Amino acid sequence: PGQAGVEGHRLGKLLSPEQRRCAVSHAREEHGISERRACQLVNQPRGTQRYQPTQRDDEDALTRAIIALASQYGRYGYRRITVSLREAGWRVGKDRVERIWRREGLKVPQKQKPRGRLWLNDGSCVRLRPERPNHVWSYDFVSTYTHDGRTVRMLNLIDEFTRKCLAIHPRRRLNSRNVIEVLANAMIEHGIPEHIRSDNGPEFVARDLRKWLADIGTKTLYIEPGSPWENGYCESFNSKLRDEFLNGEIFYSLKEVQVLAERWRVYYNTVRPHSSLGYRPPAPAAQQIEANTGHGKVESKERFPLFHTPDCGGIITKPAALH
Repeated sequence: PGQAGVEGHRLGKLLSPEQRRCAVSHAREEHGISERRACQLVNQPRGTQRYQPTQRDDEDALTRAIIALASQYGRYGYRRITVSLREAGWRVGKDRVERIWRREGLKVPQKQKPRGRLWLNDGSCVRLRPERPNHVWSYDFVSTYTHDGRTVRMLNLIDEFTRKCLAIHPRRRLNSRNVIEVLANAMIEHGIPEHIRSDNGPEFVARDLRKWLADIGTKTLYIEPGSPWENGYCESFNSKLRDEFLNGEIFYSLKEVQVLAERWRVYYNTVRPHSSLGYRPPAPAAQQIEANTGHGKVESKERFPLFHTPDCGGIITKPAALH
């Protein structure tokens, strides 16, 4: 007994009004039942069924802009795409962008499960929290390969408070002397940090490095062995570097790695929206200064375009107002 619903004969449930609207139209055309009866079967209000959605004049242009940005920044979700659109002059909210994003079948990143904090029994936190610029720096190594199969190691250095990447130093081999060189160059430009966090790798626990840091007044913060989550800021940066840059490139030489890594670092600091900073880049005011430093001189930054205009004229390097 009882009346079977349309949902029982489908592979999935009819969740959205548009899906139910299509089901009602199909039932009327194929089976000749009335609109009232079809709406009862799919639990669709008749007012919703008869509603005619209005499409804005700029809907198609906005859709093309979203698709273009999603193609350019393959690892961005709709929130960062919304920020990029606003910077380009679009007056659009994240809800509208999400609707178009889902309608076009674009990838929506899965939400990560919340992770527990590192707390002691008395409620205090194990890890020293950065409270100001140059309070805590952290560094770590990331490895990649060139086309001939040879390894390239990258030393990544960040400021945990500002999230700014201070250096990406690729070389075939890196030792404690190279680490001191990278730290010295960064300290000349940004100042001396109070603490520096790292794992217990041989390059970071070397006697020469520890003595040099002690002489300049920087304290070392070594994480527990086998606990990379204690260096969470740098590990997060490493994952973004690999996901958004390294995994999408084929390198044919060490020089190419150095050029592209420096250009990506400038892009990360000055353009890329950072979710923990309210979707602002870590150092937007430093864009013109950093664009002329390091390996950034060798090539322009056109490979990482900045804005997409509302008139769908393509990717350009400055924002345009929406009129």
